[in-house]
Amino acid sequence: MAGRNDKFEVYKDKRGEYRWRRKASNGQIVGASSESYKAKKDCEANMNRGRNKSDKWEFYKDKRGEHRWRRKASNGNVVGASSEGYKSKKDAQANAERQGYTG
Repeated sequence: MAGRNDKFEVYKDKRGEYRWRRKASNGQIVGASSESYKAKKDCEANMNRGRNKSDKWEFYKDKRGEHRWRRKASNGNVVGASSEGYKSKKDAQANAERQGYTG
């Protein structure tokens, strides 16, 4: 479930392109764009995908054995991914729920 006090930020990266990140009330980054966008409106559209039913969610273990998630659009492009690894799949799923995952 999304944190009620989470805040979204849109910013320019080192290349001058737009990215978004989602911060919890404690300042911890709990979500971020997996790519940059030349147009701010495209970045904001990705940020606001919400519960897009055609998206596919994948949960996997990374090279360090930590649980992560990624979200793919119907065309196969990754449109979101966890910004950190989690010790348990349950914690990775809880983070994905903040981004629109419904199980």
